[in-house]
Amino acid sequence: MLIDSHAHLQDKAYRKDREEVIERAFSGGLAGIVCVGYDIESSAETLELAHRYPNIFAVVGVHPHDAKTLSEEAQSELFRMARDPRVVAVGEIGLDFYRDLSPRDVQREAFRVQIRVAKELGKPIVIHDRDAHQEVLQIIKEEKAGENGGVMHCYSGSWPMAIELLKLGFYISFAGPLTFKNARKAIEVAGKVPLERVLVETDCPYLTPEPYRGRRNEPVHVREVAKKLAEIRRKSWEEVAYLTSRNTKEVFRIR
Repeated sequence: MLIDSHAHLQDKAYRKDREEVIERAFSGGLAGIVCVGYDIESSAETLELAHRYPNIFAVVGVHPHDAKTLSEEAQSELFRMARDPRVVAVGEIGLDFYRDLSPRDVQREAFRVQIRVAKELGKPIVIHDRDAHQEVLQIIKEEKAGENGGVMHCYSGSWPMAIELLKLGFYISFAGPLTFKNARKAIEVAGKVPLERVLVETDCPYLTPEPYRGRRNEPVHVREVAKKLAEIRRKSWEEVAYLTSRNTKEVFRIR
């Protein structure tokens, strides 16, 4: 049992061999894949995949890079999609002050709007946070975003921030960077987060873990993240696979 809790199977990187990538994942031991949108079009593609494959689950939302595209019409379409039973969360949403591809005030408003969509529908959220830790935490608190649960995707914050997030009801997810040689902060946090609140992911096609770094990432490589987490926590790979999969099912209410 192992679930990739954050993948982008709809990405153009898989245009030529998407079915083979999915087959490789499930034949390689994965029990499920959570496929995450980043704008309205990719969210629709994610939902289509979730309807085609019983072990793929959709997350729909508008990434902070694309926050400027979240018009009133887009909000209505997002709400319509998010109501679908195959959608397990709203995401990935949040703030990205590293690339600033949308104005910061627009990012903040899009983040708040989508938190409210998730709360109205009773669904958790998946958060993208890059170089915006304090503002993300502030908005989460102000919007009471943890009421329906959520995931801090590809966590890059500190241990003190992780403590705050855990208190607010969030799960902490680790991706390929956990396997990198310079991953001191991620390793510190991964060594302390309660095992009942930790997830593993690929964020594929990005953030390929060792020993595949430099190649296109894909869901089957989530095994490497789970192995590294097992090493850090001094647990068996099987136990970490079981626990992280159980946690993924719990936060996303997958039955």
